[in-house]
Amino acid sequence: MAAPVLRVSAETLARACALLRAGGIVAFPTETYYGLAVDPFNQAALQRLFKLKARPESKPVLTLVRDRTQIPRLAVATPAPYDSLMRQYWPGPLTLIFPARLDLPSELTGGTGGIGIRQSPNPVANRLLDAWGGPLTATSCNRSGQAPTSSARQAALFLTAADGLVLDDGLTPGGAGSTVVDLHEGRLFCLRDGKIPFAFIQHAAAQYGG
Repeated sequence: MAAPVLRVSAETLARACALLRAGGIVAFPTETYYGLAVDPFNQAALQRLFKLKARPESKPVLTLVRDRTQIPRLAVATPAPYDSLMRQYWPGPLTLIFPARLDLPSELTGGTGGIGIRQSPNPVANRLLDAWGGPLTATSCNRSGQAPTSSARQAALFLTAADGLVLDDGLTPGGAGSTVVDLHEGRLFCLRDGKIPFAFIQHAAAQYGG
């Protein structure tokens, strides 16, 4: 049976948060595609997410924060070059790889020592984060290696009623996903091309000496 598709309200957000606390999965819209949220500190929920997506254990899971004050819950530091990038491109489709806290579940980092974080401009994503009160995962709603979905109805077919629910806000923009950027020995690296050209990111960092 397909997962229930719910329009966003205070009541459905409360239901979504109760499900997340119980280790369930919530599909929700972002500025690119529908994402899958679980509690990033709940290892059993993360394992359930990996099984649903048939995702290799070596692949890290990206996360969303409501604002920069939540970064220390996931990362041990904010690299200096990221300050200018966050000022210019957050909220937006830019995922930055931070040095991860050592106490994070291994599923989040894939053993890389880094944690991918971004801040979404999507109002529904932010209402969910506000209701939850902390970071959430935001991996795309699809089996690993397949195309992500921009439709709540398609998300409901992927995420069964036994898995969780879908917060519906119509179609998402689709197109390229978020650009993923890492830092190594003071240099920025593009791990995944996305909506923001890497040349723009390099320019923004250079403007502030990053």
